[in-house]
Amino acid sequence: MTMPEDGPAEPGRDRLADAVTQLTAELGALRRDVARRHLLDLACGVLVAQHSLTPGEAADHLAQLAETMDVAREDLAADILNGATGPSGTVGGPALGGDAGPRDADRTARETADQERTAGRKARLVEAGAEAAAQTGGTVDEIAATLLNGGMRPLGARGLWLFRRTETDCLQLAGRAGVNPLEAAHWRWVPPAAGSALHRVLSEGTPLWLPDGTSAAEALPGPAPGSARAVLPLRQRGVVTGLALVDWTGPTALDEPVRRALTGLAVPAARILDAGAPGTPEPGVLAPLLDLLTHPAMALRADPESGTLHVEHLNRSALDSARHVHGPAGRPLAQVFPAMHADLVRLARTARESAAPQRAARVPVEHRSGDPDPLHDVRVLPVGPDRTVVLWHGATDPGLSLSRVLGRLENLAAFEDDLITGRSRWSEQAYRIFGLEPGTSPVPLRRLAPHLHREDTGRLNELMMELTQRREGSHTVVRAVREDGGLRHLRIAAEPLLTGGVLTGITGVYQDVSAQHHTEIALSATFDRLTAAQTQAALRHQLVLQLQQAIVPEVPELQRLPGLQVAARYRPAAEEYRVGGDWYDVLPLPDGRVLVVTGDIAGHGIDSVTGMVALRNALRGLAFTGHTPGRLMTWLNEVTLQTHGHPTATAVCGLYDPSDRSLCWASAGHLPPVLLREGTAGLLEPPRNILLGAVPSAAYEETVTRLEPGDTLMLYTDGLVESRHAGIDEGLDRLRLAVERLAPAGLDEQADALLAAVTGDTDDDTSLVVVRVS
Repeated sequence: MTMPEDGPAEPGRDRLADAVTQLTAELGALRRDVARRHLLDLACGVLVAQHSLTPGEAADHLAQLAETMDVAREDLAADILNGATGPSGTVGGPALGGDAGPRDADRTARETADQERTAGRKARLVEAGAEAAAQTGGTVDEIAATLLNGGMRPLGARGLWLFRRTETDCLQLAGRAGVNPLEAAHWRWVPPAAGSALHRVLSEGTPLWLPDGTSAAEALPGPAPGSARAVLPLRQRGVVTGLALVDWTGPTALDEPVRRALTGLAVPAARILDAGAPGTPEPGVLAPLLDLLTHPAMALRADPESGTLHVEHLNRSALDSARHVHGPAGRPLAQVFPAMHADLVRLARTARESAAPQRAARVPVEHRSGDPDPLHDVRVLPVGPDRTVVLWHGATDPGLSLSRVLGRLENLAAFEDDLITGRSRWSEQAYRIFGLEPGTSPVPLRRLAPHLHREDTGRLNELMMELTQRREGSHTVVRAVREDGGLRHLRIAAEPLLTGGVLTGITGVYQDVSAQHHTEIALSATFDRLTAAQTQAALRHQLVLQLQQAIVPEVPELQRLPGLQVAARYRPAAEEYRVGGDWYDVLPLPDGRVLVVTGDIAGHGIDSVTGMVALRNALRGLAFTGHTPGRLMTWLNEVTLQTHGHPTATAVCGLYDPSDRSLCWASAGHLPPVLLREGTAGLLEPPRNILLGAVPSAAYEETVTRLEPGDTLMLYTDGLVESRHAGIDEGLDRLRLAVERLAPAGLDEQADALLAAVTGDTDDDTSLVVVRVS
């Protein structure tokens, strides 16, 4: 599975652990199945060669033989291989001996044969298991563990070391099992020292058997000098390509069956070592240098094709951070440090591209409780085109943390004057504040006057009096004049240093507060402008309210028109800044009809109010042409498009004809009117027309509603029914039910009751027109 360079996604910890457990179990089952099929395929190949069978016939023949002999097919396959090529090795101990009669001798011979057969089968299964691990992408460490647990543990062996021979005859530890990380780190590289036991086996090509261990002068991998060891050459295509070293916990008799078994297991070890040979160059002196460090360190190498980072080497301290991973060296970085992978990849890439060290206070930056321990004070150093070294601390370093904290105190510099020797010390930031080159002799506080504005020397003198005469700490703000002509506002805070009651020095800090001073000036000017803007806004809102109230009276009187009674209400917004463009109009026309209108300009403020005035007056004038509501709305749409600010608006325009009690009306995206007839309220379905000011040359359809004596019609704007927490349909349902619950009363009373019963929660203004047919 390929990890993306930006790092893997991070599911929940429980889900991740379950997934790893499940995948590990699936991988184990897959390897067992591959090992079994590998053994069966080899046995079928022997049957094909010996009996001239086809592969299918050989597989059937093997299955029939296993069923007839009542043995497992893989056991029979191991017997066939051992019979064709000789036993791979004997795992059991020596045969039983002693004086015995003929019958006992026969029984002993049979038992010995059974033991050898069982040992041969087990050896073949171990070889097949190792081959399967190699085919399924197992690391050399995992394959070594298969060989150790399956074939060498029964011999009492403790650990297995697999060394690869490099081009310079250096031995590189390629894999190990049963060995702790510290031992492995010590024996990761073995230089070609003259006369060493390992290199003697490498050059001579013969096994070395050490049942009683080594002498004190001969150092070899293993738990103790007196522990038994076996060093075996690993050959591939007739060439010694490496070594296998097996160690025990103490002295052990390495008899012939043990030697034969180990020699047989060296064959698959050689193939595995050859197949897993890396294409990476030796790190040379880099690994020994990292091993000398007390803090964690590791070397990373980028794959030249994919760019994936692999862990090349970890020193002993770094192995503690990666203790959750078996055999971390050689693995992709994403497997060893999954939580830190993305940040480390970014730092390593930047270090290689810029050829400059990269730093991070902590990796990862965000750390949650229960996550793996982060890496502190991380430094990434480029050491070549494809290799980087990562250094870090396992815990927060107080000294480094304090340096970062002081670095966050912007433009802060420390100073100290020794009044006994006359010497002064400045921190690096002080030179930048005064505009002096680093290395220039620091200026004592008492001689700082020439570097200050002449009007501020008095403040410096007052500070010196506090320090030298009163022996008290103090602070002041002065203006420092730099050599380049710049002017900086400087805060000086100082404390006297007393030794035995005698003033011996002064210590303190300089802080460049120029940015703060300029900010205060800017804030003062901004406050003045804001005050003026608030005054202007208050006048503007007052003008808007007066203008709107003049055009749309808040409580107009009941009007009696031909065949109609009309009551209108206007409820302003709860807050002045939301004054909007709601309007209504009721106008008798010369032909006897009555114009009834409600409308709403989008937005709030003076632009909406002036737009409302323009549309209201335009519609009044257009109504005298005698045209129908649809035609009036078409013209009003063009007026809206030409109005300053390009507003949009919704409106309902109706013409009531008292001669036949008909209401011809058109709607421009407005909410539907409510008709109350004989105690039942319903919403009138409006024609589907676009709102005003949206597109030019829009045509507006109209409809005719027949009214009956006693009918009551309500026209309103959206402030009556809109809600922040409910849809418009719910608001319309509330309005319809409220209209049905109105008690029989005069029109004014019903208008007031409806306005009190139905209230939107958007703090918008509201217009309501109630029309009753006489």
